[in-house]
Amino acid sequence: MSKVDRNNPKRSKASDSPLTFFEFDRQYPDDAACLDTLVKKLYPDGIYCPTCEKITKHHRDKLRPSYSCQFCGHREHPMVGTIFENSATSLKLWFYAIYLMSSTRCGISAKQLERELGVTYKTAWRMFHKIRSLLDQGDPLLGGTVEADEAYVGGAAKWRNKGLPEGKGRGPVDKTPVFGLAKRGKDDKGGTIVAKVVDDAGAKTILPHVRTKVLPESVVYTDEAAIYQQLGNMGYEHDWVPHSQHVYVSGDVHTNTIDGFWTHLKRGVSGVYRGVSSKHLQSYLDEYVFRYNNRNNSRGMFNAFLDRVEKASPDLPS
Repeated sequence: MSKVDRNNPKRSKASDSPLTFFEFDRQYPDDAACLDTLVKKLYPDGIYCPTCEKITKHHRDKLRPSYSCQFCGHREHPMVGTIFENSATSLKLWFYAIYLMSSTRCGISAKQLERELGVTYKTAWRMFHKIRSLLDQGDPLLGGTVEADEAYVGGAAKWRNKGLPEGKGRGPVDKTPVFGLAKRGKDDKGGTIVAKVVDDAGAKTILPHVRTKVLPESVVYTDEAAIYQQLGNMGYEHDWVPHSQHVYVSGDVHTNTIDGFWTHLKRGVSGVYRGVSSKHLQSYLDEYVFRYNNRNNSRGMFNAFLDRVEKASPDLPS
């Protein structure tokens, strides 16, 4: 007989997952456990009672997802103002959807959520986009050593120059241009990414984004594209690598960090989602940027997702 307790498996030493399925199921067995976790995140100092005009002890209501003040009975609804508001779907299913979306490197489609959760596709699609809406990039400023590059996402699978008018740059006709900046981290390892859908990849569009996001006197590395030639006159220390000559690294000068991010994004979009519309592409970019910037989060990607619920509820009492 096996000595292994199959109902209580131990985490493998080789696993880097901060939250396995068994651990998730034990930590969030029902809606009540999920609601208690949500309350601790939204009200870290306790629940404020507007009637008593102070933070008071609130007791969980037995038959509804709310808490009542022990003094006046004022009822507080933690889900109001969050992505869970007005949803008839179980809160545990919401948490499980967040767990599924946070457990993969390249994301998960709404259709797969439908299969995993046992809900309708309409419900899965709504949950999918509500959760993704939490993953905004914020407004970081980048300094030190920054890589800049543009790319094209979507469209038909054609070679980059095929079908383009003479002298109109890279990328097939039906693709959407995106622009990204990558601040190198310690020892030149990947640090922070910022990415945005742009109208075009011309200098008049790209350079204002650099000025807005990159601190003056920073070192900016690019390829040899003509749109970056004015960076030196904008107060940046600029250097580049001539990709057209098959040179991709010259000492510290390269754009491998941002190029690697583009590769990850494109493979994820084509492999998981098959394709995305330009209308929703920014939200997909936000998700991939969020995953990249939080890949080393000590509390794990699930908690990184869950912590963002506060972003969606700015009017909740503090």
